[in-house]
Amino acid sequence: MEFTELAKNRYACKKFDGRPVEKAQLEAILEAGRLAPTAKNLQEQRVYVVESEEGLAKLDKVTPCRYGAATCVVVAFDTDNVFTYPGDKRDSGVEDATIVATHMMLAAAAYGVDSCWINFFDPELLAKALDLPENEEILMILDLGYAAEGAGPLANHNQRKALEETVAYL
Repeated sequence: MEFTELAKNRYACKKFDGRPVEKAQLEAILEAGRLAPTAKNLQEQRVYVVESEEGLAKLDKVTPCRYGAATCVVVAFDTDNVFTYPGDKRDSGVEDATIVATHMMLAAAAYGVDSCWINFFDPELLAKALDLPENEEILMILDLGYAAEGAGPLANHNQRKALEETVAYL
């Protein structure tokens, strides 16, 4: 599928059929995240695949937004391995993890896997539940799977502002 079509048609699936993502597809999705660019190529992302009943139950305790997905990917970053930008007010952690997650989300669509970007949870509670190292900060959860019957995009999915409303040439 051509990229613009893929980006246009991809939507946040909020009803999965419960099947786990096939191994080959999952590995291809994870590889897309591995290939994502990061500041100074620090590759501070930490990606956790959650498919076990125990792991999924931990997710369910911190968010109601798993939507029946049997495969979830938690994207975090190592706060000790980030690039600090001039002015010392921002670092590369959140943006690099976001690029990694976006690569995986779009790769999922390219491989016929539905997804939903989840940030409706307390990242500190989830980090404790998953027993992650203290130097890692969770950015998001990516639900992955196959849409259940009746799933589909929101009614306003295709409504987009004109470029003139969101882009300025300086």
